[in-house]
Parts: sequence; structure tokens; C-alpha cells
Amino acid sequence: MPILDMPIEQLRTYEGRNPRPEDFDAYWDRAIAEMKAVDPQVELIPAKFQVPFAECFDLYFTGVRNARIHAQYLRPKNSSKPHPAVLQFHGYTMNAGDWNDKLKYVAMGYSIAALDVRGQGGLSEDTGGVRGNTFRGHIIRGLDDEPDNMLFRHIFLDTAQLAQIIMNMPEVDENRVGAFGGSQGGALAIACGALEPRIKKVASVYPFLSDYKRVWEMDIPTSAYAELTEYFKRFDPLHERENEVFTRLGYIDIQNLAPRIKGEVIMFTGLMDNVCPPSTQFAAYNKIRSKKEIVIYPDFGHENLPGCYDRIYTFMADL
Repeated sequence: MPILDMPIEQLRTYEGRNPRPEDFDAYWDRAIAEMKAVDPQVELIPAKFQVPFAECFDLYFTGVRNARIHAQYLRPKNSSKPHPAVLQFHGYTMNAGDWNDKLKYVAMGYSIAALDVRGQGGLSEDTGGVRGNTFRGHIIRGLDDEPDNMLFRHIFLDTAQLAQIIMNMPEVDENRVGAFGGSQGGALAIACGALEPRIKKVASVYPFLSDYKRVWEMDIPTSAYAELTEYFKRFDPLHERENEVFTRLGYIDIQNLAPRIKGEVIMFTGLMDNVCPPSTQFAAYNKIRSKKEIVIYPDFGHENLPGCYDRIYTFMADL
């Protein structure tokens, strides 16, 4: 079996390298309380894209720090009873994508919501307002401010808030909601399942945002995590604050959120992934305590995994 990272036997027991802050649980309990105190002011605007069997909407809501967040929302037309729903999350810097690729879930009788991550390629707002570097990446945005101001904290909360909004839709059965995505989207699906424990199924494809110190130590020169090296070169060239920096990143490390998940999880990992190394993905997977499965592609990296999204579709089909 090809090896880019660790042997598979070692991956199955790997517990991660990045420090976990001592007040991690209090941090997220406080964050969830802030989110729940926000009046979301949900707005549904009929989208330009429409098809005969679905209703398609631009959904807007107010997230933490008063940011106006956008998602695509599609539901079956003339649905007579509460039905399942799924949440879709996109890759780093991208957006919710085209409307038509969500229709397969509507055809199954599901509603689907696809988030535009704040400050990235879609229509969601990033209200900013942090001290320190805001250049070259969202992982480090807010890193030199108070921990509660880290951007990915807000993004993770947006996923949970979107889940709650969809669960409150009269046409949706709140007990039959799933979440999925790849790369950053795979990380956000895990964060969503952790912060909104009613999520019943989580499908995560080669998740990003895990075990930052391991990524840095591997010195993989890819754009996904390049901002970590850039941060040290610009703001801590002698690494005098190394432990402090990685500990603070531990607040937004999905491996630390993973134990909160209550729903069933399926993860997809390519053992030749040099963007989100397999060990970082296993660091999160190995901490999940609910029912779980990992599907391994020995020869694949951070690329299309054949059959992966077919498997996710059937995984969600029995919600």
C-alpha cells in the first residue's frame, strides 16, 4: 500500500498532535450561547433558478457579529408532510455552487440548504473587525485578537445556525437532517454535527482544518495550509510563541469538536492526500464516539474519489 504519511495501522490509532486548550468546552458552550441569542431575521427570496418540481430560494439570515449570511435553499414543491433535509458545505475559498447539483436530493423528497461561507466566494458577509493579520487565509484571521474573535469560530457557528433554521422549517422533520461536504466542507460538516447534536448523519470527504501542528511539522507546501508558515515567518520568526499559537488554533481544530457528534458518520480519505494529510483526518475520525465508518482510497489524493458522492447519496437516503 502506498505511504505518504503514516502506515495504515498507525493511522487507525493516531490521536493528533495539536494542543487542546484547557477551556475548550467552555469556549464552545459560550459560543453556542452567543449564537442562540442572535435574532436570525430569516429571509427567503425566490431565486432566478427554478424548476417545475422544486421551490428554490436565496436564504439570508443574521449570524454572530451581525453578519448577513447567504445559503441556497431548495425544497420539493407541494410537499404534504415534514420530510428530511440535508446541509451542504463547500471547499475553501469557494461558494455554494450551481443550483442544479442539489436537485437530486429534492427528487428524493428532501429539502437541501447549501451555505456560502462568510468572506469567501459567495454572497455571505464577513463583518471583520479584528486586530492583527487578515491577509492570506481564514485560519489565522483573528489569531492575534481575543480567541472569541477567530473567524472560523464564527464560520463553525454559521453551520449550526443554518442547521437550526432548516430544522425549524415547517416542511422539515428536525429529527431527520444530515450534513455533508468535502475538504473545508468536510470539516464544516463535522463542526455542524458537533455543534448541533440533532444532526443525524455526517458525511465528510477528506476534511480540512484538523491537527494544525501535524500539518506544519510535515512541511507540506500546499495552498490550503500555507498561511500557517506565512504567519510564523511574518509574526513569529523565532517561534517564541509556537505553543501559544497552536494552542489557540486548537479552538478551531475539528479533532477537538469531533467527540461532540451524536449522529452517524462516514468519512472518505485518500492515503496519498498531500493537501489534508491522512493523519490529520484520522486525528478527527479516531475521536468520534458515535457510529462511524471510514472509506479508504489507497492510491488517491485530494481529488475526485470515484463512487464517493454516490455513497453519500445512499447514506443520506435512509434519513
